[in-house]
Amino acid sequence: MALATNMRRNACVVTNWLVASGKLNFLSVGSENPSFSIIRKMNGLRIFGNQLEASRTYATSCAKLSDEIQKENSDSNMLVDSFGRMHTYLRISLTERCNLRCQYCMPAEGVDLTSSPKLLTRNEIIRLANLFVSSGVNKIRLTGGEPTIRKDIEDICFELSNLKGLKTLAMTTNGIVLARKLPKLKECGLSAINISLDTLVPAKFEFMTRRKGHEKVMESINAAVDLGYNPVKVNCVIMRGFNDDEICNFVELTREKPINIRFIEFMPFDGNVWNVKKLVPYSEILQTVAKNFTNLTRLGDHPTETAKNFRIDGHQGSVSFITSMTEHFCAGCNRLRLLADGNFKVCLFGPSEVSLRDPLRQGADDNELREIIRAAVRRKKASHAGMFDIAKTANRPMIHIGG
Repeated sequence: MALATNMRRNACVVTNWLVASGKLNFLSVGSENPSFSIIRKMNGLRIFGNQLEASRTYATSCAKLSDEIQKENSDSNMLVDSFGRMHTYLRISLTERCNLRCQYCMPAEGVDLTSSPKLLTRNEIIRLANLFVSSGVNKIRLTGGEPTIRKDIEDICFELSNLKGLKTLAMTTNGIVLARKLPKLKECGLSAINISLDTLVPAKFEFMTRRKGHEKVMESINAAVDLGYNPVKVNCVIMRGFNDDEICNFVELTREKPINIRFIEFMPFDGNVWNVKKLVPYSEILQTVAKNFTNLTRLGDHPTETAKNFRIDGHQGSVSFITSMTEHFCAGCNRLRLLADGNFKVCLFGPSEVSLRDPLRQGADDNELREIIRAAVRRKKASHAGMFDIAKTANRPMIHIGG
């Protein structure tokens, strides 16, 4: 029953997005729409037959789906947007501070940081997280800034990991201090780890991050492997003229260890001097990998997956591509963001934010907070504006938003 519900939910998510974006018009019963072929197959599962039913039948089906979702969780409609996307993944930024100064994350002159009294306390983080989890979120990722520099990080992990209904507690980190903290973090319930590393050359690392520390990041990757994290995900933003010559070297890391290299397209944020000439598209990165590594096989991806995942025969690890700019995955987006200052953001690339901190501190009860969240989620758009419009849209630096 749960599998059937999830399959129909994902089908409705994609169809709603296609309708909203004008890529799909309903045809009469028995007719065939060529543009619909992109959702006829999903990860090898046949989602639809050869015929597309009329819009009335579709609407009835989605209405039944909504009823089933509500039966599964009476508060889950707080997390369903106007296109039928159910949001089960919450990214929480714990701090705006960082011990690196990565060029694509922070402008050279730095950024104004929110004063400590205006940041969410541990108790506020746990209360809001519990609100989301009790409404259907089953995965939380801790980000920053750099989350490991927060002094109460172990306590936060312990309390979050004990929330009823949470299946995965993950963290994205730069790895500078992770090696010595990871054993305790694992004891406190941290179940998945992403480590950011954009070059395997120490001198280039220092240039990109404006700090030393390459060897510490490599030590953290190895520590995560030794502690049994599988896979250990390594995030690598590819930029033309900087590290596009290291693609194959990164792939080599997957040969002997359970490492998932995640190549990320360069994305525009305030202050990172984004330029389309720096962007290396997914198609080009994939071509480079395929040319140098035989038997590259595409894996089946969940409809809400952000990455396109591949396996290489003979390698313990895997290779993934996050194609936010050239092949966005908005149709299956299930992610929401809670920023360190308590602002709630429904789209990474959208400027719209709403404060949860202020009503929380003014005494709002859980139902009032749910209404604020529900309204924000319902306003989420079908997709982001496209990379060129994003580059011209006012948004916060990545260090404010959370990686």
